[in-house]
Amino acid sequence: MVSAIILTKNEEQDLPGCLDSLSWCDDIHICDSGSTDQTLKIARRYQTTLSIHPFQSFGDQRNWSIDHCPIKYDWILFLDADERATPAFQETLLDAIQNAESECAGFYCCWKMMLGETWLKRSDNFPKWQFRVLRKGRARFIDVGHGQKEGPVQGRIEYLREPYLHFPFRAGWHAWEERHRRYAKLEAIERTKSPLRFMQIFSKHATKRNPAIKQFFGILPGWPYFRFFYSYFLKGGWIDGRASLEYCKRIFWYEMLIKRELLSLKNAQISTKM
Repeated sequence: MVSAIILTKNEEQDLPGCLDSLSWCDDIHICDSGSTDQTLKIARRYQTTLSIHPFQSFGDQRNWSIDHCPIKYDWILFLDADERATPAFQETLLDAIQNAESECAGFYCCWKMMLGETWLKRSDNFPKWQFRVLRKGRARFIDVGHGQKEGPVQGRIEYLREPYLHFPFRAGWHAWEERHRRYAKLEAIERTKSPLRFMQIFSKHATKRNPAIKQFFGILPGWPYFRFFYSYFLKGGWIDGRASLEYCKRIFWYEMLIKRELLSLKNAQISTKM
């Protein structure tokens, strides 16, 4: 009923858990971009269909996998290796696609961000939405910052309210910080290149509202401090315990990196005009 695609590169630590959570799915595809660890061996052990494609961006990689993986079903679920489909998510997903109207091109999904056994419900501003389930041939992806979002869509995107689990910290804080050093450059470029659509700040759709908020407020000098204060105090992150404090401190650090990259871009633009 549904095909699953997992994008990988050196995911030997997380991939088995993701594949175990998809044991109910009989059409799983791994799109790998050059793993040098045991990722490919694990993929073969689980009898997934394996494809290799150099990584350019998340949007490009998802589109390539849609076009080139031998997908069995009309519905496609994208999960990352550090994500888990819970039984409740599985049930909700299968029920949704079975009853989807012809105008439905896919679904936004949300996640529970987990730090160890702690759900960072408040400090991660749950729910956040990403386009992760699509009807084959009805939607494409485009790049936004270090990630991706829906591009051209033929039809309507609906919402799956039951979340899956996201474990982005299993490799440790050092690995998380190394990734976000790269992400900060891409996020800064995204915040400067796109025209600000002020009214989207008030949109009821989080996929439009959140990027507009970041672009508008992210240029303010005190934004990293406000981001910490908002997530940890105003949204009640402190209720989630010490794990939430550790997370909010890293988000503050990440926003400071983005500010530094924004300043670097601004200085570069000034230099080219002189």
